[in-house]
Amino acid sequence: MPDCLVQRCHCYTLKEKTKSYFRSLCLLCLFLVLLLAACSHEKKAGQSKIVLHDDLGREIRLSEPPKRVMALASSMTEMLFAVVDTANIVGRTQNDDYPAAALGKPVVNNYPVDYEQVLRLKPDIIFTIEGITPLDVAARLQELNIPVYYQKYEKVEDIFSGLEDIGRIMGREQQAQHLADSLREQVAVIRKRHQQEKDPQRVLAITWKDPIYVYGQNTIFTDKLHILGAENAVQEVFEQPYPALTREYILKLNPDVLLGDSPEVFEEKFFSLYPELRRIKAYQNKRLYEPTGNLLERPGPRVVESILELERFLYP
Repeated sequence: MPDCLVQRCHCYTLKEKTKSYFRSLCLLCLFLVLLLAACSHEKKAGQSKIVLHDDLGREIRLSEPPKRVMALASSMTEMLFAVVDTANIVGRTQNDDYPAAALGKPVVNNYPVDYEQVLRLKPDIIFTIEGITPLDVAARLQELNIPVYYQKYEKVEDIFSGLEDIGRIMGREQQAQHLADSLREQVAVIRKRHQQEKDPQRVLAITWKDPIYVYGQNTIFTDKLHILGAENAVQEVFEQPYPALTREYILKLNPDVLLGDSPEVFEEKFFSLYPELRRIKAYQNKRLYEPTGNLLERPGPRVVESILELERFLYP
């Protein structure tokens, strides 16, 4: 073969090898770039994913720290206003009347839940309480990409822990911790005043008159009474936290104190229906008191006010 042809073939082969080498190198570089990008994206996604567990053990996932927030329970609205920047609270329910600043927020009906209004307000997370918002409502809101965080309270201390939880979730740890610690100190002072009570007063609190529903043993009301050296007259633990009681059952309880209304209203709307209950000690000794409804009913940051009001009834 002539030398010129050999030289041409050699050059052609060299060029092809060079092209093949650079092609492989480019593919390798492209693969590395894509791999690094995927790892970086996965790392960022992992960093931005926030996983919470509420008091019911439910898992809540957030893509970023929440800013827009609201509640579906009046007591929880009070909790939010006690801890969160009010500008970040986007709505309230139709029953929320405290604090006054809540009245300026858009209203969301919570029974039944107005899903369209919730979507318009675009909360990043909704707080509520066990027993107030059904789990199927929370599931529906989750389908709409709005997570729901439940809290539950069995003791007064659970309220303070709840405030701290809200603080951690909403980036207000310092404010929440300061408030919770202050409330704990006030409760400790009240508890100390009554730690030597030798004959605990038995208290029955009415929530509904016909039929008669009361605060059961498994409610936070019982813990408030314990702080005051008193007892819930209902010692039996019912399945429902607010059980219905018969007149015969209440006669056996024979409470020292009856809460629920003023003496006049009790006489007109309760004892007129159940005249035999006039035999209980509370009636005989005129120990009938009307607590402030939204203090007794709502487990929130005003819990110390509620305990102090009960103290005035028990130790006039």
